[in-house]
Amino acid sequence: MKNSKSNLDEMQEAKLLKIEHNGCWLAFWGLLAVMIVELFVFDAEEVGRAAAGEWIVFMVLSVYIGAACMKNGIWDRHLKANAKTNLLISLIAAVAAGLIVGGVLYSRYQIFEDAAITFICTTVCCFVLCFAALSISARIMKKKLEALESETDEQDSENI
Repeated sequence: MKNSKSNLDEMQEAKLLKIEHNGCWLAFWGLLAVMIVELFVFDAEEVGRAAAGEWIVFMVLSVYIGAACMKNGIWDRHLKANAKTNLLISLIAAVAAGLIVGGVLYSRYQIFEDAAITFICTTVCCFVLCFAALSISARIMKKKLEALESETDEQDSENI
């Protein structure tokens, strides 16, 4: 299939890529939303069984997108791979995770103090882990980008 001739012109090909792009991100965020809703709807034992399939698909999609982008030296269309961005993204992710975990705990047991402590612990742990993962990923991606650029420079100099 890979080598078969496309029936699409360049404009149609670009539109199809945009449709596939939007579909991928719709699936990604949709799966995340479904898993969050399931945390609130199902009890602790049912969540594992109910969300197992979604979690597997979500993680495979996440790992694939992350690995493919890093392999090609791509960080983001709008954000730069730097400490400021990593801090901001880590903070947003940590607060979101803390709110979800603390909110689920509060909705089940109605104990505000336990939910608040859980929120704080989850937020701090998630922030540290997310910032470390983003920093390591950014460093790997920058090295890959430098390697790709040096390969391009070598090929250009050979063609002259």
